[in-house]
Amino acid sequence: MNNLFGYKKRNTWLNHTTGTSKLVGFLLLTTMGMISYDTRFLFAPGLFAVILMQTAQIKYREYAVMLKLVLIFAVINLVMIAVLAPQYGTQLYGTRHVIFGSGYWSITQEQLFYEFNLLLKYLFSLPLAIILLFTTNPSEFSAGLNKIGVPYKIAYAFSITLRYIPDVQSDYHTISLAQQARGYEISKKASLKNRAKGAVQIILPLVFTSLDRIETISQAMELRRFGRQKQRSWYQEQSFSICDVCMFIGSLIIVGIGVALLIHNGGRLYNPFK
Repeated sequence: MNNLFGYKKRNTWLNHTTGTSKLVGFLLLTTMGMISYDTRFLFAPGLFAVILMQTAQIKYREYAVMLKLVLIFAVINLVMIAVLAPQYGTQLYGTRHVIFGSGYWSITQEQLFYEFNLLLKYLFSLPLAIILLFTTNPSEFSAGLNKIGVPYKIAYAFSITLRYIPDVQSDYHTISLAQQARGYEISKKASLKNRAKGAVQIILPLVFTSLDRIETISQAMELRRFGRQKQRSWYQEQSFSICDVCMFIGSLIIVGIGVALLIHNGGRLYNPFK
């Protein structure tokens, strides 16, 4: 299946960097992105992350489902903010420029600008997450987590989760074809009600299949005495290279620019209305 998202081995410099450096860079940049409401800061690193995705040879079809889900969530969130707090932007920026409407339910430039910044926050983090997931071997990623202080049991849980995402999707596709062969129509041609019924017929077998897989994995780990020692070694652990150092330095430079903008703006907001 071409639409499965997850790690794929590619011969790019991002694939050769360690999971530790990519994880630290992701945490630094996303944290700064969540703190800042400066449109300039959110747009520039986000565009740079998209360029990095192209450098990593990640195709659109591989992350199309993830992008659509994020956009749906973002649109729902923005609509709810506009309905429940339509004047929050004017309170933040201290000015009021009405586009149309009157009173509490009027649409202002400040509100639209605030919600545009929120959308940029979602789109800012998504390319970084895609790069991390698509260019990091799950075992190497868990080694990276353990290297920065995460207990190896938790790190290994992350590794198993990432490793079995493609398997779960493959099971979903297989069960979907089997149910369609039995007469359940779940394509776009079917009505919403029939598609919902067909989805239930897929989800229940998928849940039981996943539970069976969990039981198999847990028994195999118990037989290998997993968790009996306080520390463990990692087969996929990598040593740092020049690319990792460059990633650390680049992340720190971008975070430094974000902090400088916070100081320059006198806070988290960039206010073009004053």
